[in-house]
Amino acid sequence: MKRACSKIYHPRKMSNSEQHVTYENNKHRHMKTIIPFLLLLIMVSSCKTIDSPKPTTDERENALVEDDTVVINSDENTYEIIIIEPGFNAWLASTARPRLYYTQEFMEARNQIYVTNWNIRVNQPQQFDPNLYELRIDYDRFEDYGYDINYKLYNYFIYFQLTYKQKLGPFVPRI
Repeated sequence: MKRACSKIYHPRKMSNSEQHVTYENNKHRHMKTIIPFLLLLIMVSSCKTIDSPKPTTDERENALVEDDTVVINSDENTYEIIIIEPGFNAWLASTARPRLYYTQEFMEARNQIYVTNWNIRVNQPQQFDPNLYELRIDYDRFEDYGYDINYKLYNYFIYFQLTYKQKLGPFVPRI
């Protein structure tokens, strides 16, 4: 008669090197399951829906340009300044210092520095972004443009420097 052989498992104590190998294998197995999960989580969290831009009609485009255009006619003289900049009107109304906060002399001195640096940048399109500095500004320091024009021009330069992170003078633009 044949006897069925059965294997009996006798647990034995593992050596330190065997324990280390087992630990490393378990560690790699866990890492193999965690890494794909983390990658999937990152990919899902980085997805963002993008609103498609609304098509602009001629009427809507004209309204946007009108809202962002500042035309300053000074009652004191015949000069005019036209500023076409998105957001400037809202910034001027909400953030800029009120009229009469600065003296006309202060704004004239700052405007002279800002205009000089602006015109230098207009003339150097290879060094400065020509999309930011498109047109030259004619500003004569010996001409009296009045308070309103100096106020709007000064505040436009402050807005421009803060918005586009530019520096047009030796001092930090302040509000």
